[in-house]
Amino acid sequence: MNPLRATLLLATLLLATTPAWAVKPFVADYDASWKGVQANARITLNNTSGDRWNYELSISNPLGSSRQLTVFEERGGMFRPLSGSDVTQLLFKKSQRDAVYDWGRHEARWSGDVKPDRMGPIRLQDGDMDGMLINLAIVRDVAAGKPLSYRLVDNGTAHPQTYQNMGKDTVTIDGQPRTATKVARNSDDKQVIVWIVDGLPTPARILQRRDGRDEIDLTLRTVR
Repeated sequence: MNPLRATLLLATLLLATTPAWAVKPFVADYDASWKGVQANARITLNNTSGDRWNYELSISNPLGSSRQLTVFEERGGMFRPLSGSDVTQLLFKKSQRDAVYDWGRHEARWSGDVKPDRMGPIRLQDGDMDGMLINLAIVRDVAAGKPLSYRLVDNGTAHPQTYQNMGKDTVTIDGQPRTATKVARNSDDKQVIVWIVDGLPTPARILQRRDGRDEIDLTLRTVR
């Protein structure tokens, strides 16, 4: 066999047998800062049935707690949100916002503590995700070397989001330094930075800033 053809054949076989990134259940615990106070946080991904998943972020500290839950399904390699819940308890004040993504009608609506002009409906397009799912998609797309461009449909609005690859950085996980890919986006008064470590199913760190001040800072402690 021609050496060049043999090399090409071997490369093709290697690509064919390389496992694609797949959604798998996990529990990730984070050291966190929320509202300027030290906190504990956890991100979980659970399979409920077939292609349906629950993806949840919970944060708590002496000021209160926050819980964000997205129910989604994986379809053709895409994460399609079905419903969402965002509950925040701060001292004596509680707020809740719920979302329903109706793919039969291709529209999203919101209820609860939302302004009338944020209730929708918003017309859905294939590939639309909420804020939670974009964090999961970034892990998938960094691993695959894909563009980090998404359409966010959340809180009664829809707009594009694009993350820029900022190169390599080092994060410390459970006392051990790890090499990470750092990606970021900026929009008006808000900045989001995410660190992705190869082989981990969840971001190693997520930092959200508004008006130059840290709002949420999550640093991975353990994942299982």
